[in-house]
Amino acid sequence: MQDTNQDWQGPQPAMILIRPQMGENIGGAARAMWNFGLERMRIVAPRDGWPNPKADAMASGAGRLLDEAGLFDTTEAALADCNFVFATTARHRGLTKPIMTPERAMEHARGLIEAGQKVGIMFGPERAGLENEDVARANVIITVPVNPKFASLNLAQSVLLTAYEWRRQTTEAVPEVMEMAKTEFAEAIEVEKLGDHFEQRLDEAGFFYPDDKAENMKLNLRNLWSRMPMTRADVQTFHGMLRQIIRWKDKG
Repeated sequence: MQDTNQDWQGPQPAMILIRPQMGENIGGAARAMWNFGLERMRIVAPRDGWPNPKADAMASGAGRLLDEAGLFDTTEAALADCNFVFATTARHRGLTKPIMTPERAMEHARGLIEAGQKVGIMFGPERAGLENEDVARANVIITVPVNPKFASLNLAQSVLLTAYEWRRQTTEAVPEVMEMAKTEFAEAIEVEKLGDHFEQRLDEAGFFYPDDKAENMKLNLRNLWSRMPMTRADVQTFHGMLRQIIRWKDKG
């Protein structure tokens, strides 16, 4: 059959499932693809026929990918219009080929696609993975650095890892952000006034003792505040705590 996405609109690879066995795994692969913005799926000779209601159920909101997936009888047909092919496998089976991690492979795939080439990524059936005849058609092998004592990944997991690395190569993501819950970071003057408030209350409580160590103790406290990325809500909470301690003391 023809691939409904064979026009290759948009810069992304085709995810090619070779002889997948379980509909649930095909649906899981579609879901993993759509999580990271990939939508070109090709399916070669699925064991349980096609379409598959179990795949539809597992795909959840990614059912469109299954509806538009290309269906092929052979690996050769599925790869016919590809300029460059990756094969995901943990076993190299004596074939001499470059081996890349998913990260490096998707970095390379990005460069190829930006240069106008059509890239396919093959994933093997669940029980034994890709056969030598399939891997021989690939330019590069992708191998995930998993636990050597348990190297087996199911189909959807393998697709997920590769799709994630593709997304990392094509989308800028800030490594770390702070989620501000209806507040903002405190300004230096606000932290300074909080330090003053603490010093006042601690001085009243006789904390800065003996006198010859008082200045160094205050300096250490100021340094403590500067190490804390406090929000205005944090500052207000500390002020409230200090005021409440005094009110409670006065009641006694």
